Amino acid sequence: MKLRNAFLCLALAALLPAVARAEVVVVVSANSPVTSLTAAQASQIFLAKSVTLPGGGAATPIDIANGPLRDEFYAKVTGKDAAQLKSYWAQLTFTGKAKPFRQAPSAAEAKKLIAASPSAIGYLAPADVDSSVRVVLKP
Repeated sequence: MKLRNAFLCLALAALLPAVARAEVVVVVSANSPVTSLTAAQASQIFLAKSVTLPGGGAATPIDIANGPLRDEFYAKVTGKDAAQLKSYWAQLTFTGKAKPFRQAPSAAEAKKLIAASPSAIGYLAPADVDSSVRVVLKP
């Protein structure tokens, strides 16, 4: 019986990371002309491979400080986990190809920054979306 309980505990523990994952949406200012993005377009912007939004306007990515929402966004949109992302950005900054994006300390601060600029793009939990921002991608 103890072996069975131990097995059940291990099985539940293995499922927790999947359950704990936050949902994430990509957003722009409600004043932005952008109405939708593909995951590939968002990936290009957040990996510093593109500096423009669809339609040609400048893209100003807003990142959120490390945490589950950031990890979920990058995993879903770019296919990179936190360690891969850290290595990727270390290489970009070392070679001078790009500088890290502006990083907001919280989702609330990120939403304020995104809402204030038509060129800003970022990500939030669906529950944090209000009329100040527009969802352009649900990865």
